Amino acid sequence: MRRPMARTLTALTAAALLVPAIASCGSDEPAGLVIYSGRNENLVKPLIEKLEKHLGTNVEVRYGDSAELSAQLLEEGDETEAGLFLSQDAGALGALSKEQRLAPLPQGTLDKVDPAHRGSAGDWTGVSGRVRVLAYNPGKVAAVPNTVHELVKPEWKGRIGLVPTNASFQAFVTGMRVLEGDETTRTWLKGLKANEPKSYENNLKVLEAVDRGEVSLGLINHYYWYEQVAEKGEAKVHAKVHFLPKGDPGGLVNVAGVGILKGADAKQAAYAQKAVDFLLSAESQRYFAEETKEYPLAAGVKTAAGVPPLETLQPPKIDLGKLDSLKETLAMLQEAGLV
Repeated sequence: MRRPMARTLTALTAAALLVPAIASCGSDEPAGLVIYSGRNENLVKPLIEKLEKHLGTNVEVRYGDSAELSAQLLEEGDETEAGLFLSQDAGALGALSKEQRLAPLPQGTLDKVDPAHRGSAGDWTGVSGRVRVLAYNPGKVAAVPNTVHELVKPEWKGRIGLVPTNASFQAFVTGMRVLEGDETTRTWLKGLKANEPKSYENNLKVLEAVDRGEVSLGLINHYYWYEQVAEKGEAKVHAKVHFLPKGDPGGLVNVAGVGILKGADAKQAAYAQKAVDFLLSAESQRYFAEETKEYPLAAGVKTAAGVPPLETLQPPKIDLGKLDSLKETLAMLQEAGLV
């Protein structure tokens, strides 16, 4: 459902030259709202269709990678046709906020979401959350690590699965850089590389490899396991998941979020604001909880059955807007030989 992100520094600097895929949910009438979406079309299309009915106007969506769309929006500036940016990742929103390309959100909108899950400048908000976890095979792991720092120990050589080209993995590495510094992170990455981890196409492939015992454990987002359990039944999923305690960087909570673009005309900005509030409504939050097994962040909606409530976890405390330094993270991953 969710796509891996394979990027190089060259690709990022050339992002503004890319033309996103365009999809319109309504008629051939001019769009009242143009959305740049870093979230996969298969994932959000049902919500976009509901949004279009809610707004009573045609909605045009341009799909692409969150980091590339963010770079493109910076290039377009006030000339952009977009009114709303829907990002898979907080870092892409943080990059726009840093350059003051997002309009302030009303306090009433901001108050719907905990400050930990929205931008500190008040110009973007998370709409759904995901937690980094360790997927492990109980038949191959006697004691599950309580920190990602244990993964560089010799006993894990050849036993780890990951997706170093994936946006969520790269956001986690960026989070480690913010929390523990570049040198600690660089040393950890080199140690991880020395342990010869197995790289996969996406997080689901990692989970499947753990499930069949090809690797002992893998670094993924929590919802992949819960989606598999919902689809197959827990008895048929051999892998288990472990939520890392005590603020470990491997337990990062990241968000998908939205921001209204500066430069949008008054009419589109009004539609964009209504869209933000719709995505924070109970209807949308239930969709994220039940359909994608992500964490709802507003409207008092509970997590899906079996998913531990967000307030019971012990994630690291971090300003998610600081996850915007993707170029530096990519350079570090390249230096370590992981991408």
